[in-house]
Amino acid sequence: MLSPRLDPNLAHWLANAPRHGTPGRPRFRPAGPELESVNNLALRRPDGSELPCRRYRSRPVASEGTPPGITVVYIHGGSFIGGDLDTHDRACRRIALSTEYEVLALDYRRAPEHPAPAALDDVLLACRGITDAGGIPALAGDSAGGLIALLAARLLLAEGARLAPLLLITPNADLTLSLPSVEEFGFGWGLDAEELRGNIASWLPSRSPRALARFSPLQARFPPLPTVLLGRAGYDPLVDEGQALAERLRAQGTVVHDRLFPTLLHGFVNFDALSPAARAAGDTLFTEFAGLLRRETPDIHSTSSCTIFPQFH
Repeated sequence: MLSPRLDPNLAHWLANAPRHGTPGRPRFRPAGPELESVNNLALRRPDGSELPCRRYRSRPVASEGTPPGITVVYIHGGSFIGGDLDTHDRACRRIALSTEYEVLALDYRRAPEHPAPAALDDVLLACRGITDAGGIPALAGDSAGGLIALLAARLLLAEGARLAPLLLITPNADLTLSLPSVEEFGFGWGLDAEELRGNIASWLPSRSPRALARFSPLQARFPPLPTVLLGRAGYDPLVDEGQALAERLRAQGTVVHDRLFPTLLHGFVNFDALSPAARAAGDTLFTEFAGLLRRETPDIHSTSSCTIFPQFH
């Protein structure tokens, strides 16, 4: 029997949902809020292939000559194998509307065809394009995307890049899946732990200490990062590792705002049309994220004045 503390709308969904299935796989969602512009773009990788992207703007582009500003780079979840530009379109629209910053979503390469570090390389490519144009990336992501965003931040800082605060929503943080909440909520709560283990194995086949130190945040070391806003869900197999991540980053010199939403499920950022509580949680995070971006990068304009990325035809 489901605990009465679980949001009743999510409890109803959970009672009628398949017991297996990776969050982030395409399924019907109502259209998100209307924006000033939404454009499909592409970046060219060094090997000549294209990285599909989608750019969201809630306001008109600033006048010519205004320096480039912050771009929120959104890395979607999907347990390392699923998700795409459409599964998280609503979330990206809501972030653009709430923050008034440009949002760039990435259709990064995924396992099993493309194990690590392909996804990370795609995120770095986009962020370097922003920094080369004089802008500042603000990395954001949910679930597996949160992990990739965090790893990208570490590498970009090592290159000397300037970064804005990060937003991590129900992030993966421990690729060993060894904390108690994985067992407590690992079956029947929307994110299946055994399936996630298989997906992680396809994304990161090696479990060597060296591989974990490179790709698993709870086994890695980080320099002091820009402020991290972390959103967790109470009924999530990953809730314990999110808390452990907050503690680890703080111990290594990063300011972390850890927000727990105890009545919600993993992936609540995509349940806003189903659950008022999930919608309110997302709105809370996006509003706080906007405030952090403005307070911690006060000299940066809120919209970009130039087309950093070529139009994809």
